[in-house]
Amino acid sequence: MSGEDLRLNALRPAAGSRRNSRRVGRGVGSGYGKTCGRGHKGQKSRTGGKIKPGFEGGQMPLQKRLPKYGFSSRVARTTASLGLGELNRVEAEVIDLAALKAAHLVKAATLRARIFLSGELQRAVTVRGLAVTKGARAAIEQAGGTVETEA
Repeated sequence: MSGEDLRLNALRPAAGSRRNSRRVGRGVGSGYGKTCGRGHKGQKSRTGGKIKPGFEGGQMPLQKRLPKYGFSSRVARTTASLGLGELNRVEAEVIDLAALKAAHLVKAATLRARIFLSGELQRAVTVRGLAVTKGARAAIEQAGGTVETEA
């Protein structure tokens, strides 16, 4: 369209972008006469005969059969996990739960902590009363430190 043809009364959608609506109930020859493409009887043939999404004909629907709540371990709420590299931020020579809380590496509500192999330990430390993975234990002992577990 050129600038002079651009008038409000001349605006039209692009050719082929809009389809004509289906004219139902206009005789046998149209292909959509009598039942208008809805078939015979039943809820879906009626006016307003919609079925809600998820409705399974009276059977208990899937969204009601499945459990509604997930599971979160109550133990996990009070358990912290730390990488080996984070122990470098603790000033104390003996690292226990109190030292981790003092260094603000774990929350005050934490009751137990586990150290796993992630990062490098820069100095020799003594880890007391904490759970330690095999790899972390080997790395601590290689750095000259010791792991004390309370039996």
